[in-house]
Amino acid sequence: MKATKAAKLRSVIFLLFMCLCLENVTAETRIAVLDFELKDVTLAPRIATEILRTASIKPMLDNELKHSGYELVPIPEDAQQQATAGVGYLFDHADVAAQLGDKYGADYVVVGRLHKPSFLFFYLMAHLVDVKKATLVGNYLSEVKGGEKKLVAKGVENLAAKIIKTLNATE
Repeated sequence: MKATKAAKLRSVIFLLFMCLCLENVTAETRIAVLDFELKDVTLAPRIATEILRTASIKPMLDNELKHSGYELVPIPEDAQQQATAGVGYLFDHADVAAQLGDKYGADYVVVGRLHKPSFLFFYLMAHLVDVKKATLVGNYLSEVKGGEKKLVAKGVENLAAKIIKTLNATE
């Protein structure tokens, strides 16, 4: 009888230990979210409203990832500017984004773009780069119809959910 209780106690302790380990997986994952770039191909590109909307995406995505238990790694804007060779460069070059993330101690880098082909909708696009492997591990797209703040926030939530799903699958 005592052996059974001891075995049960060991099982409970082991399960608690595993739960603690799993809890720390997301807490230890360090993610750098770069500023989103605006790619506006409408007839009136780069209006102030679109520039402000684009600037609002990174803080919202940071917030979603932080609330999911990930550690955010800040990368200064000037470092991001120095790493890029032009608009869309980091989005198209996972290896360079990985080098930037490695310099600041990130495990993953999110490189994003707001692509606006129409006045009626836009796409939130993001690449998830594994810094250690210097490879693209996720390519995401979230369509947002309309420009209201709550719709943009919903699009960012959708994007974050896709990123988190990939991160959970890779760890």
